[in-house]
Amino acid sequence: MTLNALLRPVSTAIFDWAGTVLDFGCIAPVQAFREAFAEAGVEISEAEARLPMGAAKREHIELILAQEAPQARWQEKYGRPSNQSDVDKLYTAFLRIDEVNCAKYSAMIPGALDVINDLRAKGIAIGSTTGYPRAVMDGLIPLAAAQGYAPDHCTTVSEVKRGRPYPDMVLDNALALGAPSMRSCVVVDDSPTGLTSGRVAGTWAVGIIASGNEVGLSLADWTALSGDEQDARRSAAIAKLNAAGAHYTIDTIADLPAVIEMINMRLENGEQP
Repeated sequence: MTLNALLRPVSTAIFDWAGTVLDFGCIAPVQAFREAFAEAGVEISEAEARLPMGAAKREHIELILAQEAPQARWQEKYGRPSNQSDVDKLYTAFLRIDEVNCAKYSAMIPGALDVINDLRAKGIAIGSTTGYPRAVMDGLIPLAAAQGYAPDHCTTVSEVKRGRPYPDMVLDNALALGAPSMRSCVVVDDSPTGLTSGRVAGTWAVGIIASGNEVGLSLADWTALSGDEQDARRSAAIAKLNAAGAHYTIDTIADLPAVIEMINMRLENGEQP
């Protein structure tokens, strides 16, 4: 195969799940983290729960506890710093709670299925990565399939040595889907760590704003905001996603086709991520 053939237009789109393709606002994991901590007698805020989003979920709990305020509340409750046994118990609770939450917040983001079908019609393979372990995805994948979404490949943190921001899950998708080159791959993610994983893997990176974790609102709450309020939240999210390496940012997956066309033009001009 010639070099030009290997550098052909976008061949592979690799999507995150919650906040990117389904669960507008990335609600399910946030609620599960907060409920797991509440069961342990320590309240955490939504902002504290959202801060490490994109990390493997056990690591996410460790990162919550690494924040000064949650750790202070933990020590006030238990009279000692948190330890790995505490993390184990919180993670077990999280998995139990999130199984319910994933079913509750599994609705596809408006326009997602149309975009997936459009990409497939253009011969683009559909991959996926997630901070969820395989045990959670075994429940979520059928819920998505019932709505018409079934990616060609799904890599979870259970199948790789390193989760985000490392490139392992992205690289696994590229290999499994036969991508001719990393520059023909596009990572679409609402978390900064997810975008960073795409950049270090050598792909294009598209950040999700309105439906993602950085805005963190349900579809109803987002649409209820005024235009000025949306712009303010959008600007803050864009700054974080750009800092993580996003080549492009879009409100939701529904806006992706136009970005794919722009990337294809850049590839034709010899550009690379």
